[in-house]
Amino acid sequence: QVQLVESGGGLVQPGGSLRLSCAASGSIFSIKAMGWFRQAPGKERESVAAISSRGGVTFIANPVKGRFAISRDNAKNTVYLQMNSLKPDDTAVYYCAARVRDGLSFTPNEYDYWGRGTQVTVSS
Repeated sequence: QVQLVESGGGLVQPGGSLRLSCAASGSIFSIKAMGWFRQAPGKERESVAAISSRGGVTFIANPVKGRFAISRDNAKNTVYLQMNSLKPDDTAVYYCAARVRDGLSFTPNEYDYWGRGTQVTVSS
């Protein structure tokens, strides 16, 4: 089993920045690709970013491209989501996810483990 714990969410003004962290523990040797998803009230969960097992390949969803970046530090078993130029539309619960298969995925049901999420609110 793998446990994922997100941190770094909070309230930020439009144009501000936040960095989310996701710490993995447990059977971390089984983790391959990881991703960040978000879900706003009344909306489906959507992919935000994904990163390959060694960090060499990344994906950033179009709505956040140029503003968000994903990275991982395997020595610390942690994946990060740097969010800049935040907009009110970025308000959502942000979830970290991990999968045991190789290859990036942008589909929630292709991930095997999930964190509980961290709230990000962008408001003045």
